This record gives sequence, structure tokens and C-alpha cells, in this order.
Amino acid sequence: MSGNQALNTNAGVSSHADLEITQHGSDWLYTVCSLMGASSLLFFLLSLRPKPHHHRLLHHILAGVTLVSCIAYFTMGSNLGQTPIAVEWTRPFSNAVFAAGTREIFYVRFIDWFVTMPLLLLALFLAGGAPLATILTSTFATWVMVVCFLVGALVRTRYKWGYWTFGTVSLFFVAWQVLWTGRKHAAALGSPPLYRMYLSAAGLLLVPWTLYPVAWGLAEGGNVIHPDSEAVFYGALDIVSKIGFGAVLLIMSHNNVGPDVISAHGISPYQQKGGVAGQPMAAQAGPRGVVDEYANGSNLSSGSTAARRGGGEEV
Repeated sequence: MSGNQALNTNAGVSSHADLEITQHGSDWLYTVCSLMGASSLLFFLLSLRPKPHHHRLLHHILAGVTLVSCIAYFTMGSNLGQTPIAVEWTRPFSNAVFAAGTREIFYVRFIDWFVTMPLLLLALFLAGGAPLATILTSTFATWVMVVCFLVGALVRTRYKWGYWTFGTVSLFFVAWQVLWTGRKHAAALGSPPLYRMYLSAAGLLLVPWTLYPVAWGLAEGGNVIHPDSEAVFYGALDIVSKIGFGAVLLIMSHNNVGPDVISAHGISPYQQKGGVAGQPMAAQAGPRGVVDEYANGSNLSSGSTAARRGGGEEV
């Protein structure tokens, strides 16, 4: 035999649902697996070019994200990492999509999200100079969202929609952190190209993420679309939010947008210098702006001088 034989090979590995992916769905999942794997290799190879360590950090994070997704999509394409769950609405006199008594639920997809979604946020917040508190609270909210969607997918009754609601509210909180808190810190860095990069990357991340609850409602939640359509929906969203998002950040890195105004610890100059909320750091740092100040290290010398003048101890 030739071609994709994954469904036949793994037919006896685990229990199977009445409604599951076909060979077309498996082919698509393997395609996304290949794209994720190629992207992971490319991101890693680009990190080998001579550059500062905080450039390489973004490369390594994004390479890790796409590598994990590559493994997850290989698992789903092989029809593994799934379990049959009885659907809430069974319509025996309708077409096959609605007639299924059980539907295939890929729990490995949520494991992928649990690992990769916080890493994507970390890459965005590091590029935008967000404080540690924002990174930690957003990471926790992301974990809550993923766990709620996973639990909801495994629940057989209408109570699954309660978990969907909790997960969606958590997603809205993450979006608020990205668009409000993170955006303010990116603006405070005083670099218009970096600020535009942050907005572009945030859009590539949040637009697909806001569609995840829609996909969940049509697939695991409402049993409206076929698992093959589910695979296409989720796969397209993952390609945009991981490969597309990563490409924007790396283009920024290669064009030297922002590294001179991002500290080694991912803390914005606004946080380090106690800036005034809503006022760009370029305006607070003087006519030359924060880019020049941080490029020549004058922030350290000025801080030491101020400490000596005040008779205090430098922190």
C-alpha cells in the first residue's frame, strides 16, 4: 500500500468515536505538522547568526513553540491523543455530522496550547518590554483558559458551556493585558518601529485566539462541523498565531528594531526608571530620547551619580 495509512495502522490502538477524522483530515494535519517542523528548524537556524543574546531568546522561544506544535499535529494526524466523547445533541434523523453518538476529542491539542500559548505571550511581552507581573498574570490566565476548554470538551452534558464561559472570560483578560498594559509599556520604550511591530504581532496573535472559542463551539462544544473541518479550522488558526506571529517578531529582530531599548531581562525603561504613566520615555529621557540613552549606557552612570549626590547607596 502507498499513501497515508496512519488511520489503518493505528485503528486498534485506542477506542474510536462514531465521528472522527478521515484520511483527508489526517493529510491536512500532517501538512500542518510539516509546516510547524520546517518553521521550528528555520527559527533555530536563524538564531545561529551572530547577534546579541536577547535576539536569540526570541528565536529559541518561537522554535520551541513550533516544535511542540509539530509533535502535537503529528500525533493528531496519526489519529492518536484522542478519546471518544458522547455529544450533547444527537440528531439521528439528520446527516452524519449530527447523527454521531460519540465524537473524537483530541486532548493533545490542549496539551499543545498549555505549553505554547504562554510562550507566545512571553515572546510578545519580552519584545514589548512588559513587566514581570504582566507576564505572570497573563500566563496564569492562559492556563486557566486552556484547562477550562479541555475540561469542557470532555464533559458530556450542557455543563460544558460553563467551562467554555470561564475559558472565554480568561481569554478576554489576556487580550486586555496585551492591548492595554502591554501596549502602554511598548509605547513607553520610545521606539515607533518597535511599537508598530508590537501592534502587528499582537494582532496576529489575538485575532486567531479570539476565534478559538468559536472553533470550540462549532466542534467539541456544539458538534456542528465534521472533525475534518475542525482540523482545518484549528490548523489555520495555529499557522497564523504561531508561524505568522513568529515571522513578524523575527523580521523585527533581523532589522534591529527595538533591541537597543529592550533590557536583557525584558523590563521596559518605563519600569526601570519609574516613568510617568502615559508619557513616552523619549520625552522623559531628554531630547535625545531613550534609544540613545540606553545605547550608550548613560542610564547607569546617571543613576550612580544621583545615588552619590544623595548620599544613598546605589541599587
